[in-house]
Amino acid sequence: MNCWKSYNLNKEFGINRIIIMSAFVALASFILLYVPISTFHGTQNAKDTGIYFFIIAIIFLFPMHTFMHMLPLIILKKSVKPAILNHSKLPLFTYYANEPLAKNISLFVTLAPTICITLPLLAASIILADYYVYVLLIAALHIGITYTDFLYVAQIYKAPKQAYVENDVDGFDILIKNAD
Repeated sequence: MNCWKSYNLNKEFGINRIIIMSAFVALASFILLYVPISTFHGTQNAKDTGIYFFIIAIIFLFPMHTFMHMLPLIILKKSVKPAILNHSKLPLFTYYANEPLAKNISLFVTLAPTICITLPLLAASIILADYYVYVLLIAALHIGITYTDFLYVAQIYKAPKQAYVENDVDGFDILIKNAD
């Protein structure tokens, strides 16, 4: 296989810019979601007991996000290796597929946390009237986390139809089979 293109978002955009944009996306998504959902719930008061759930959910949100990336690979019986990186003061959870993935599988793996975490959280914010503020905060934070996923999706989507995607510590490579 030949490498069609290599992407390293940290080099392309810079880690500080990615963090700032993720925070902006999280804040903007909370503002845009809070108004219609609070209007839907009316004058319902938020319960203070939801703060414990909120703190626990924030702690488990990053590992759960990574697990949701790995879950489609586990279901498809693809070999996957979880990893913990210690580049900063906090451990970063990540995963590596042991083989290149087809473009459509890679797109699904990248979008899996949005489908499996964000959409149920948005539904829960409508259903749970007493705790909708906390659920919306968690959903908005997760939307901010998925900002980098959508940067990956934009790059993978541009790849040729028969391409394969291989993730690495530095980013990912889009591979094309040799024309023999």
